[in-house]
Amino acid sequence: MSVGYDRQNTAITYAITQLTALTGVPPRVLDEAGAVRIETDVTEDLLQHWQQLLAVLDLGTTFGLTDTDTGQIAWLRFE
Repeated sequence: MSVGYDRQNTAITYAITQLTALTGVPPRVLDEAGAVRIETDVTEDLLQHWQQLLAVLDLGTTFGLTDTDTGQIAWLRFE
């Protein structure tokens, strides 16, 4: 097991913990080819904690917002 792998697992676990604390529900965790994607619905309550959300999203290799028919999803991805 490499140090980089341990750091990435720690960052993924931390991101999941922080998003759960911010939203009150665990985020969705999706395995992608060569990556892990974590996503959560953007709610009015979550918007009140925008700076904290951005700090969590910034943990990923990439992050963003996706518009859906029912609202927005904030996501981050670890490659």
